[in-house]
Amino acid sequence: MDQFKDWLDKGGTQVTPRSPIGKAMSYLVTRWQKFTKYTDHGIVEIDNNIIENAIRPLALGRKNYLFAGNHAAAITIGYYYTIFGTCKALGVNPYDYMMWFLTKAPSIKTSEIGKISPAEFKKSSEPAT
Repeated sequence: MDQFKDWLDKGGTQVTPRSPIGKAMSYLVTRWQKFTKYTDHGIVEIDNNIIENAIRPLALGRKNYLFAGNHAAAITIGYYYTIFGTCKALGVNPYDYMMWFLTKAPSIKTSEIGKISPAEFKKSSEPAT
């Protein structure tokens, strides 16, 4: 990192400041402390690809909601994204959850809706210890 910083400092005099590479180098030099922060801790990632990949379906969904047909359809799509996203986060198979949900839902009161969440499905499907 020290060699890279030296190169940046020296290279800054060899490029035009308003060129794309000059702007990029200037940007990096002014944010050097933040850029190198990940080297202080072994658990900090160098990039945010993990979170970017995790939120990509949500960003794509937002774009797709524009073409849902109408407002009510967009809201319904949002519900499904929420359910399937929760299943994914919990490591629950969405098909298994939906089959379980559809057998339980008719007998559940609205006030007890939390009893048929993906988290509850996961609890009920885990072996007792």
